Amino acid sequence: MKFSYFPGCTDHSTSYEYGRSTEAVFRALGGELVEIEDWNCCGAAATHSINRLLSLCLPARNISKAQSAQVGPLVVPCAGCFNMLKRTEYALKNDEAKRKEIEEIVGFRYDPSFEILALMDLIVNRIGTEKVRERVKRSLKGLKPACYYGCALVRHPKITQLDDPENPQYLDRLMKALGAEPIEWSYKVDCCGADLALTYGNVVKKLVGRIVSMAKEAGAQCIVTSCGLCQANLEMRQEVDLPIFYFTELMGVAFDVEGRDQWWKKHMISPKRLLESLGLA
Repeated sequence: MKFSYFPGCTDHSTSYEYGRSTEAVFRALGGELVEIEDWNCCGAAATHSINRLLSLCLPARNISKAQSAQVGPLVVPCAGCFNMLKRTEYALKNDEAKRKEIEEIVGFRYDPSFEILALMDLIVNRIGTEKVRERVKRSLKGLKPACYYGCALVRHPKITQLDDPENPQYLDRLMKALGAEPIEWSYKVDCCGADLALTYGNVVKKLVGRIVSMAKEAGAQCIVTSCGLCQANLEMRQEVDLPIFYFTELMGVAFDVEGRDQWWKKHMISPKRLLESLGLA
């Protein structure tokens, strides 16, 4: 069970623990992620506001690398990277003139059958929650997370084509398979403002404050997400010390993988007290 893998820039920096927990979880599931060679930054939020063609060609280069490797579908852990790659995929599939322009610049021929999958989608729908449930050694029973999808993973729905854009359930289903009890709340797809953190800090702090306070008010003990920017932003700009997990970290806890204590060192809000209170440390 092999898949091409685009880690993205944050995997080697701010979301280092996301990458390591992803690797550990895939080993436990018997799968293999093959990092594409010589990948480049997807362009993130900056390029599409400056140069639309560049914002399409940067992800297209990664698509070309993964396509030529012929390992399998391209798997993307970061919600922001996933959104950028899917935007390029949409242009390649639906705009012939733009496709030809991108192909000429990047130097490849696009295969419309090539798949780009969010890591969450791969685990929930390709590997399957039943297989996940079989690997659980320590049930997360008693843990009440707020599943936070953010804005990039599910919008625009015709581009990302992932779950319900208003009330997505993939992450909720995954948490239930681990034994957790995800809470119902109304802010799971609200934007946290991460891309504006350096320019409009006061606005972003309000956005984060609302999301975190609403999660806590709904009864959540933590928030679980799949985006490196969202995780860092929610953790850094809140005032109530609510732990923010990557979903693969909680999978690692449930799978009882070794070395997971190292992940908590990267967190600005340590989740150790919460995990200890539930007998999961």
